[in-house]
Amino acid sequence: MSDSLGTASSAVTSRDGFRHGVQELLPAAPGIFAWGLVTGVAMVKSGLGVFEASVLSLLAYAGSAQLAALPLMMSAAPLWLIFLTATIVNLRFVVYSVMMRPQFAHLTRRRRVWLGAFLADIMFVKFSTLLQRHPEQTQRVAYFFGGASANWVIWQVSSIAGILAATAIPTSWGLELAGTLTLIALIVPLCAERPVLAGVIVAGTVSVLAHAWPLRLGLLAGILAGVIAAFLADRGGQT
Repeated sequence: MSDSLGTASSAVTSRDGFRHGVQELLPAAPGIFAWGLVTGVAMVKSGLGVFEASVLSLLAYAGSAQLAALPLMMSAAPLWLIFLTATIVNLRFVVYSVMMRPQFAHLTRRRRVWLGAFLADIMFVKFSTLLQRHPEQTQRVAYFFGGASANWVIWQVSSIAGILAATAIPTSWGLELAGTLTLIALIVPLCAERPVLAGVIVAGTVSVLAHAWPLRLGLLAGILAGVIAAFLADRGGQT
């Protein structure tokens, strides 16, 4: 399918693009499922009820932000700090959006907002790869929506499964490590882009140096520094 999409783009329909996006996303399904399961379990283990955790999963759709906010909630951190942490963790999507904007600029604002709500790390990787391998591809929006929709479904199924099974899954299983390894697998391909690589290096360095800061502020500082570094690297590459 990928070869035909690249060489005969004029004959490709929106349905073909959507199907291609789903097919490209499916190999990453085990990693997405593992990360969603970890997030679902973590929400319940942190004290949220099944209903509250399920609503949070459906509305937030941001596993890393949820996991960053949960320890702060457990430690009774100020509400402003919880919101600020979740916001800064998700600032990487601003970087993703800036890099993807030329491909969606022709759409209406309402449609761009709708598609942006489904943006996730792995879909950014897949979409960037498509642009590199098949720059002539015409059904880019359909491709993105197909992969992003599949990502959303897999995430919600796994997250809710983790929520429902949380009481039966012991902490000795080391799901935190599994979640970390899953994130690493998602991040490494992104480092082929210079802004992302700069952000990862700076965020990791600052987070380690500021690890002892109270209320996990070191993590917050690392994320903020990483986002700024990514922006500067992206602007430097355009000049």
